[in-house]
Amino acid sequence: MMRAIGIDGCRCGWIAVWIDKAGHRGFEVLPKIDCVKKFKAEMVMIDVPIGLPQSGYRCCDQAARKMLGSSGRSRVFLGVLRPLLTYLDDFDPANLGFVEAFNLANARAKLQYGRGISRQLFGILPKVKEVDQFMIHSNIQETFRETHPELIFHRLNGGVCLPAKKTPEGKKQRRDLLAKCGFEDIDAWLSKLFRSGARPDDLLDACACAIAADSTGRKLECKRESDARGLRMEMWF
Repeated sequence: MMRAIGIDGCRCGWIAVWIDKAGHRGFEVLPKIDCVKKFKAEMVMIDVPIGLPQSGYRCCDQAARKMLGSSGRSRVFLGVLRPLLTYLDDFDPANLGFVEAFNLANARAKLQYGRGISRQLFGILPKVKEVDQFMIHSNIQETFRETHPELIFHRLNGGVCLPAKKTPEGKKQRRDLLAKCGFEDIDAWLSKLFRSGARPDDLLDACACAIAADSTGRKLECKRESDARGLRMEMWF
């Protein structure tokens, strides 16, 4: 049995970083999220929204953006909705569907949102749907929780937001933080990614998720919310 697993999406599936009972660490690329069951982990933390509203914004996303401040708030996507999972092949219908759902739900409050969703959010909808189908019951959230790597790196960096993860400086700072947290072989791991289907930032993010899972993390303070299926909309870091 694994002690903790951190998961981030990648081009060909999911990259899972594990920490076993003895503290040994490793990573593996999984084709489907259901494959994580083989690890029988005590705690899994994944960088994908769990708990999807019919309309509006999740409070946990808004709280995460507030914590990261003006320089990092855009790293947390807004606008993930369950109705959007029916629009996986075409951005324009998904965008229109979001605007219509958001505006209809908030018409009485006279709130309007005309910008739609981002291309980045649209791009992860297949991953969101896969995890949503995996979460067959809210009890799974006792050991399978949503996290966000940027919140974890923010905590590890003393509450200071890091440079963007795709910049050389941002990559180096994240790598250095992970090394201090027990990932001494991170450079060797990064060199093994060639042809794995995962990018360096996918691996660094999955390592951060594993750190949160290994310590059971901290729950972001925000209003309690659950979706129509009873899944809690919450974020751990």
